[in-house]
Amino acid sequence: MNELPQQLVNGLLLGSMYGLVAVGYTMVYGIVQLINFAHGEIFMTGGFGALTVWLILPGGTSMWVALPVMIIGAVVVATTIAVGAERFAYRPLRGGPRLAPLITAIGLSLALQYAVWVWYPEAKSARTFPQIPGGPIELGPVTIQTGDVFLLIAAPICMAVLAFFVMRTRVGRGMQATAQDPDTAKLMGVNTDRIIVIAFALGAAMAAVGAVAYGLKYGVVDYKMGFLLGLKAFTAAVLG
Repeated sequence: MNELPQQLVNGLLLGSMYGLVAVGYTMVYGIVQLINFAHGEIFMTGGFGALTVWLILPGGTSMWVALPVMIIGAVVVATTIAVGAERFAYRPLRGGPRLAPLITAIGLSLALQYAVWVWYPEAKSARTFPQIPGGPIELGPVTIQTGDVFLLIAAPICMAVLAFFVMRTRVGRGMQATAQDPDTAKLMGVNTDRIIVIAFALGAAMAAVGAVAYGLKYGVVDYKMGFLLGLKAFTAAVLG
């Protein structure tokens, strides 16, 4: 029984990370009926985007200063790739055979993996990710690593902001309308193409935050990290 509180916290941490990635699968499928199997790799590019920002920053930069900039870098990289994928890979196939977007997603997944492999030759092995300074936090029988604190704070905030955006804003209501009936949404003046792009961008942004959390938790990123985690997040999206 002494292990139970620690295991509950570990499960909460992993579930939070999977949730940040899973929401991208759910949003895209709910609106455009597409299983974006490249989403795990978009998560991975967010991690390398954050790492790139860290390497560009001057040496000796405090992690507390660098972390917000790294998050922004991760979000920019991931959302740019996701929006580009929607515009140039998925949109031309909309309305075509259902198998075509699936094959495209798998191909895009492999392309992103090896694009990062070429961009970061050292990514053949795991790249060290910068860490938040400080030792583990002891809360009775529970030990929380400093890297996990970011995840515990970021995941609820991201989910709350996303829920507010979807439920309380005009664009969010447009997303709900498009998910329920895209043809009727068009007749009501909703720009469904714009809504789909926003769904891809929001999912990628959440995944990018998850990628930063992954790097802080495990201390490394690598070009294959999106495959297994994306598979687990997809399972969570389906079961959830």
